[in-house]
Parts: sequence; structure tokens; C-alpha cells
Amino acid sequence: MRPAVALAGLVVALVASAMLGVLAGAVAVDPRDVLAALIGRADAPTAAIILELRLPRVIAAALVGGALGVAGALLQGLLRNPLADPYVTGTSAGAALGSVAAVAAGGPALLTPLAAFVGALGSVAVIWRLARIGGRTTVLTVLLAGIVISSFAGAGVTLLIVASDRLSLRLRAVLDVLVGGVTSRGSAELVVAAAIVAIATVLALALARRLDAYAFGEETAATLGVDTEDTTRSVLVVTALLTGAAVALAGLVSFVGLVIPHALRPLVGARHVVLVPACLLGGATALVLADLGARIALAPAELPVGVITGLVGAPFFLLVLARSARSGA
Repeated sequence: MRPAVALAGLVVALVASAMLGVLAGAVAVDPRDVLAALIGRADAPTAAIILELRLPRVIAAALVGGALGVAGALLQGLLRNPLADPYVTGTSAGAALGSVAAVAAGGPALLTPLAAFVGALGSVAVIWRLARIGGRTTVLTVLLAGIVISSFAGAGVTLLIVASDRLSLRLRAVLDVLVGGVTSRGSAELVVAAAIVAIATVLALALARRLDAYAFGEETAATLGVDTEDTTRSVLVVTALLTGAAVALAGLVSFVGLVIPHALRPLVGARHVVLVPACLLGGATALVLADLGARIALAPAELPVGVITGLVGAPFFLLVLARSARSGA
């Protein structure tokens, strides 16, 4: 399939999924009421449902999914490993530890995404250091590093919960971070997150050609004129920005960064200049639909979206792991 056609299809899919996300829910909403709410002509209850609950939630889900999709594509390109993604590598866990620490510390709302970014950056830097041992990264290296980082972050979160009186009063906020859940967010949070994701995506596109050279190895990339040290630092920072923004909005959402790049490469190819926007659109669509499923699967009760992505992503992870093991053998 031509990349332009695939990207156009992904745009249509995102718009359609967003419309479904706004229309579906515990209260049925007519499409005409949605339009009326958007132009300010709906009654107060309908406007509140659409503009204060569903639309912000759909936007938040799209931002989280798009950020994780792009982060997964960058990590897989940098580490040359099909299992690299923010959740598996522990990057999301590091960001979650930063978020919980920010909640424990209190302070302004902007402290949470900043702390999530710092935690994600530290985690992905550890992964890169381990990946350089022996000159190449292996599946086992990524898995073990992810387990270690996730375990350390989990222990840190437990310590903060036990030691902080503030967290004992805000266990719901901590639970939202740990289980992964998209909720309606205020406009300020959405604007900040959208700005971070947009800037990080532009930076990812600027790094696309250099990442393509990494497919042949770091040494080959260097012989092609790529500044590997600068590229590595840049990719790590961009990945941390994306992961931090996603965790700050929705907590630990698993496997989106693993599944989306794999699903889209057969459609758009491996060139990152096309793969990055495709992952942005595909990840956004996937998480909007996953959040819709979480809302209606056990209605009126609501599942965390991390449950949906885990149920879909875990079998896919095992499939990729089996394929990697066979190719390695």
C-alpha cells in the first residue's frame, strides 16, 4: 500500500473513532446534539456530557496513544529491537514513579509531567547503557532491563505510599497512575500535553533519516555521516518527553508502543519519516477505541484502559518474542 493512502486511511480512522468515542457511553447522544454542543446551541446537560466529559476524554486518549506509538517506533529504531517499547523497557514505570513522587510532593500541576519526564529519561538512559554492552542489544537485555527498572519503580512507589501521608489521602490518583486509565482532563492539562506531543513528534520527524541509518548498526550509521552520540541523546530525550506526557495523562498503559509500529510497518514501510506520523495516528486511534471498549464493556462499571491494552498486547508480545527467538536461533 502506498504510504500516502495508508496515512489518509489512518486520518479517517482517527476521525471515525473520535466520533464513536463522543457518541457512545452510558447516555446515548444523537449526532445532531454533538454538533449543537460544539457550536454552543445544546442544552446544559448535553453540553456538559459532550464538552466536559466525553470530548476531553477522547482527546486525552488520542494524545496518550499517539505519544506511545511514536515512542515505541523511536525505541525500536534506536535499539534495533522489535520488543522495545516504553512499557516493556520500564520507561513508563520510571515515568510513573516520577508522577507518584510529584503527587506526594504536592506543588503545581505542571510538576507531574515534569517529574514523569525525568523518570522516563532516567529509565531509557539505563536501557541505552545496557544496550551498548557487547555492541548490540538483545531481546534478553531489553526484557531483563525492563523487569529490573519496573521492579525498582514499583518498590519506589510502594515506599512513597507507605511513607507519605499525602498519598494515603490520594490513593485514587496513585491507582489511576498504576493501572492506566484515561479520564476527562481540564483544558490546561490537555493543552500542555498536546504541545509536548506535537513538539516531540516534530523532533522525531527531524531525527527520522538518522534513525533509518541505525537499521544497519551504529557503526554503519557513523560511516554514513550520522552523529551517533547526538542522535542517541536526542532520541532518548524525545522518547522521555512522549512517555512522560502519556503517563502524566493516563498512567501505565501497556503495549501500545509495541503493537502499533509492528502493525503499521507492513502498510507504510520502515522509513521513519512515514512511520512516525503513521504511529501517531494509529496509536491515537487504537487508544480511543480501547478507551471506548473500557467504558462500554462492563457498563455502567468502567474498566481501566490498561486492562484492554494488556489483554490485546500481551498475546502479541508473546508472538513477537517467539518470532524473535526463532530468528535468533
